[in-house]
Amino acid sequence: MTIEESPEDVAQVLRHALAGDDLPDSFTLLGREWDLHRGVFPGTLGAATEVMASIVPYPKGGSFLEVGCGTGVISVTAALDGCAFVTALDINEKAVANTVANAERHGVSDRVRVLHSDMYAALEPAERFDAIFWNVPWTYVEDGFPLSTDLHSAVFDPGYQGHARYLAGAHDHLADGGRLLLGTADLGDRERLDAFAGEAGLRVELLHRVRRIEEVGVMEYHLLELHPQ
Repeated sequence: MTIEESPEDVAQVLRHALAGDDLPDSFTLLGREWDLHRGVFPGTLGAATEVMASIVPYPKGGSFLEVGCGTGVISVTAALDGCAFVTALDINEKAVANTVANAERHGVSDRVRVLHSDMYAALEPAERFDAIFWNVPWTYVEDGFPLSTDLHSAVFDPGYQGHARYLAGAHDHLADGGRLLLGTADLGDRERLDAFAGEAGLRVELLHRVRRIEEVGVMEYHLLELHPQ
């Protein structure tokens, strides 16, 4: 999705993802086959899922938390890449079921726990993780923009309030020496993100920049790390 696309155009794509009869029940990514449930944002509409799954620094032997797990590609890949314990969160119950299915499909359901959660709400207060990651919905829209389907929150973040909550709440669940990571794109509102990071006492570091040619043009994906100021 690009900022230049109208919300109406994006909404049409989302409605198709919710109910399109022509969508497959599986897709191939990173050399693996993945289940796709209707009503879950397809990880192949753009390259963001593939890019982030390939460049996130998974804490091998450690614990990994993903906010907004979608189909579960990143959480399952974290377990396959050596994380001892993975927790995947999503506000969309269909995404929770989809991630459970993909964890079972790839034999890591013993290491991947999936919770229905609005941001960190389903976590216990004492839970800590060696890395926390969210591939954020970088499309900025103003506060009050209606999230009229279950999938709108995968694309739109009104007022970047989700970004702000992610940054502000991470400290309560980050282990000592843990890493706070965020996936976005050059189409996101970096100035606004930096402002929210500053309010949370964090500074932003660009870890990776990956450019991909897509139907909408050249997309540039960014993996960021947030550090205490």
